[in-house]
Amino acid sequence: MQGSELLIYGVLIVGMIAVMYFLIIRPQRKQEKEHQSLLGQIKKGDKVVTTAGMHGIVEKMDDFTIDIRFASGAVIKFDKSAIARLQSEPEEQAK
Repeated sequence: MQGSELLIYGVLIVGMIAVMYFLIIRPQRKQEKEHQSLLGQIKKGDKVVTTAGMHGIVEKMDDFTIDIRFASGAVIKFDKSAIARLQSEPEEQAK
């Protein structure tokens, strides 16, 4: 191999690493920051959806866990990380 071939291969490898960073790592970090922000905003009485798809209302929280009351009246303790999103209120339909 000549020096110019090694340079080309080096540039290609660096380019592939850069593409992987911008297509995989960076968006994942952004999504993780948004999820942490969501977890910081949750308060008692909020309607939430867990990662398992269960809908309920926040009863109690501490630093790592959250108690959720479901329609049946059952209260179950989850890790905070199990919260997928806040449940949005249904929008009024146009009349």
